Amino acid sequence: MLKFSTMNKAELIAKIADDAGITKTQANESLDSFIEAVTKTLKGGGKVTLVGFGTFSVSKRAARNGRNPQTGAVIKIKAKKVARFKAGKELSSKL
Repeated sequence: MLKFSTMNKAELIAKIADDAGITKTQANESLDSFIEAVTKTLKGGGKVTLVGFGTFSVSKRAARNGRNPQTGAVIKIKAKKVARFKAGKELSSKL
């Protein structure tokens, strides 16, 4: 029987620490550093590519009209930038 689950940050840190043979504190610092580096790069308009895993990038979402589901009234949704992740070929093939 297959078990499907979600991994949170604490579980990911524990897994990284166990696999790399480092403390959870060191794994947490490493993960935080990775997240900060990706965030800074995306804020600067760049993208982060990890060969075999995927690419983090920023996409622009245009302004558009939407509807309030409770009243049905038309509302304007502002344009914004959103983070994207596109899985690489190797990761996609393993799923």
